[in-house]
Amino acid sequence: MDIWIASFNGGKIRELSALIQRDRPHWVIHHPQEIPGYSAPQETGNTFEENARIKVRSLAAVKPGHWILGEDSGLVVPGLNGLPGIHSAVYAGPHATDLENVNKLLKMLHLKGVTDRSAFFVCVMVSVDPQGRWLVARGELQGQIAMQPQGKQGFGYDPIFIPKGQTQTLAELGPIFKSQHSHRALAFREWLSQVDTLPVSH
Repeated sequence: MDIWIASFNGGKIRELSALIQRDRPHWVIHHPQEIPGYSAPQETGNTFEENARIKVRSLAAVKPGHWILGEDSGLVVPGLNGLPGIHSAVYAGPHATDLENVNKLLKMLHLKGVTDRSAFFVCVMVSVDPQGRWLVARGELQGQIAMQPQGKQGFGYDPIFIPKGQTQTLAELGPIFKSQHSHRALAFREWLSQVDTLPVSH
C-alpha cells in the first residue's frame, strides 16, 4: 500500500521511513515534497495531538483516499513548566536552528537555576486511512538534560537528552538505539498494532 508522511522535517521523515521499511517493507512511502506548490500548514493546536491532526488533515485534503500518517513531537522539561513542549521546533524563534533551540534550553535552565533536569520526549502519531478512519498513538521517552551537547547523530534536542538508564545522549547512542527506544519508535509500534486490528488487509 501507499502511505504519505505528513511532514517537511527531514529528520522525522528519515526516522519514520526507516521504521516503516523495517516493519512493513512492502509499503510505498511518499512525502509532501513530491507535491508541487504544497506547503506545511500552520500548527495552531494547543496539544501534540491537535497539531498532528492539523498536518494530517492538510495533506489528506490534497491526497484524498490515501493513507496519511503524521505526528507531532517535542521535549517536555518539568523544571521549565513543561517548555518547550509543543513549541520545541520554534523555541528560539520561528526559524530557529536545532543548535539555537538547544542553546536556549540550556540557557533557560541556567538562568532559572533549575536543579531538576528531568525531561521526557513525547510523540503523538495520528493517521487517517482511505475509509476516513482515524488512529492515534502516543509514545514517551523519559530521561534528563545533559550539561552540554554531546554527539553528532540525530537531530533536534538529541545532543542534550540522556535517556533513562543510559549515560550517553541520543546523539551519541545513534539511530539503532532510537529505532528501538525513542518516543517516535514507541508511538509507531503502538500505531502499527492498531493498524493490524483494522478489518481490512494492509
